[in-house]
Amino acid sequence: MDYRQAGVDIDAGNEVVRRIRTLAQSTNTPGVLSDIGSFGGLFRLDAAGMQDPVLVSSADGVGTKLKVAFMTGEHRTIGRDLVNHCVNDILVQGAEPLFFLDYLATGRLNPDVAVQIVEGLAVACRENGCALLGGETAEMPGFYADGEYDVAGFIVGAVPRARLIDGKTIAAGDVLVGLPSSGLHTNGYSLARRIAFETAGLSHDSRVPELGHATIGDALLVPHRSYLPVIRPLLNTGLIKGMAHITGGGVTENLPRILPVGLHAEISRSSWSVPAIFRWLQATGAVPEADMFRAFNMGIGLIIACAKDNLPALLEQLDSAGEPNAVRIGAVAAGGQGVRYAG
Repeated sequence: MDYRQAGVDIDAGNEVVRRIRTLAQSTNTPGVLSDIGSFGGLFRLDAAGMQDPVLVSSADGVGTKLKVAFMTGEHRTIGRDLVNHCVNDILVQGAEPLFFLDYLATGRLNPDVAVQIVEGLAVACRENGCALLGGETAEMPGFYADGEYDVAGFIVGAVPRARLIDGKTIAAGDVLVGLPSSGLHTNGYSLARRIAFETAGLSHDSRVPELGHATIGDALLVPHRSYLPVIRPLLNTGLIKGMAHITGGGVTENLPRILPVGLHAEISRSSWSVPAIFRWLQATGAVPEADMFRAFNMGIGLIIACAKDNLPALLEQLDSAGEPNAVRIGAVAAGGQGVRYAG
């Protein structure tokens, strides 16, 4: 018996590396000093051009959104999901991305699928000005079901220490501004899939009138949005006191992470229009509203805290940066903790 008969195809792995090298090279920035295939990725920190830089890192995955990709056979959006999620996670502390690494694990390596995933990674890295510095592709027969895989991302960014955003100056009376999401992003898919494919009995190519006759598969695969393009121009303005990336746990769990002790958030649910995909999921699954706000972003993917007097300037800056749909969704108040919702 040889390694291929045991389920591991080294030649297929080498083919993937050969095909993705050009994709990775297309994301190179001035700080990159190594090529795909090195044991470790090399990056010059001074290329960030920052005084007293602080490194900010994060790691994440795509979760069971992958199951929808397996159903549809569409894998290019997954890479974009992964990069953009990680970019947003470090952006809320004021960091801009420097480089990204990925980990792809599968039972039997399909070079075409692997390349589709990396194509998405490369697109998102180029869009965010982030180098795809390296990664790992693991073939583990018997560990994953045929046709399935898992993928995780690791990002490193930097922010000048003097410009670090940590929410410590947030105070009672500050306002909260929500930026719209592009869809479910990468969270709540265990619930969404159960509603769509079990409760409603749909297949991935079923069309849903409430969603503008889009297929449910397409609606669920809309890529996670990156907020870097619209936030980057604001990072040096001093207008932002804190930011929360609304991921797993929704507004309910993520917003309190940036609030100092002794403060709570008051959110007006009527201040924005909840997108159709969330309304359909809630109605179809008979999901309590409290659970919706803990499982999903409900149409708000990023929340900014700013001084009340700075609200007009913040909204004007966001509009100029390409985000005209930012909206005040609430305020910070003294006492208690967590999030309180009003009509």
